[in-house]
Amino acid sequence: MLRYLTAGESHGRGLLAILDGLPAGLEIDPAFIDSELKARQGGYGRGGRMEIESDRAEFWAGVRDGVTIGSPLGLVIRNRDHTIDTLPPVTAPRPGHADLAGGLKYGHRDLRNVLERASARETAARVALGAVAQLLLREFSIVVGSWITSLGGVTVREVTAEERVRNLAASRLNCPDPEAEKEMVELIDRTREAGDTLGGVFTVEIAGVPAGLGSYSQGDTRLDSRLAGALMSIPAIKGVEIGSGFAAAAEPGSRVHDVIACTENGICRPTNRAGGIEGGVSNGEPIVIRAAMKPIPTLARPLPTVDLETGQPADAARERSDVCALPAASVVGRAAAALELARTFLEKFGGDSLAEIRRNYSGYLEAAKH
Repeated sequence: MLRYLTAGESHGRGLLAILDGLPAGLEIDPAFIDSELKARQGGYGRGGRMEIESDRAEFWAGVRDGVTIGSPLGLVIRNRDHTIDTLPPVTAPRPGHADLAGGLKYGHRDLRNVLERASARETAARVALGAVAQLLLREFSIVVGSWITSLGGVTVREVTAEERVRNLAASRLNCPDPEAEKEMVELIDRTREAGDTLGGVFTVEIAGVPAGLGSYSQGDTRLDSRLAGALMSIPAIKGVEIGSGFAAAAEPGSRVHDVIACTENGICRPTNRAGGIEGGVSNGEPIVIRAAMKPIPTLARPLPTVDLETGQPADAARERSDVCALPAASVVGRAAAALELARTFLEKFGGDSLAEIRRNYSGYLEAAKH
């Protein structure tokens, strides 16, 4: 079973990550992994931390001569800003963060013990692991992409796949619509001046997924529930939909469900309102997921709170933060989705080596033709 763990604090020495269950024989591409880490750090509206860090994954275990050997893969991402032991204590919890709830749960008086781990800095480790998962999926022509679809109420227009690829390559916001991006940049500038923050929605699309991943037999094996959980595990994500999602609730069934047709290329669906999943199982169409990110709760003009030391009203503690981290969240989103899809893929086709998985997968595809 593919499983992972991460460890590390935002201003600690670095982040640690272990990915267990990878087959032997997978070629690791450090340049691709570092490019995903760089994409996570990019995006207009990011804060000063991104000017300090230059994330790079160092592989410490599970790889020899650039190829996995079947043992747990271990990596490290070092922090340049590792000042945790000299930073002041935090006693004024920030609304919208884990500060107060985490302090109550673990009995911490200094809420820095909470915020250092609850910080989205942890997602750098998941992006590195998710990039490894993408490399595995690419061996079977499964490709994971993501982009933002709305930011602070500004929504992108529909574009063709070709336009999207071209526009994303030149975008500062991982946005496929240049006109909408101009509005978004202007909105971010106004919001920064106001001392506020912005959220939005991003899309993750996974192409090339075979039918048959996931299961309807138990609730926790349904592919849609697992992917939704993976996306909801990202800090600041407050909603997830698959396919037409919430919009389907306002339509009659005749306008929601995808008809099944038979063509010379086999069975297909002319539409994909289900988002590639029916009954908890992938149906062979692209998987389409959207996630809603709330505005980051660390504000330049802090919200009111209570100082836990004095019991008196206070302004929330201020930490270095972003005006908008939606483009970064879209990168984390594809990493989280890739990790969960790779897990379900290996559950069905898994083996101890990449060659064994290829034989299993080839046999399944051949049988599915009949």
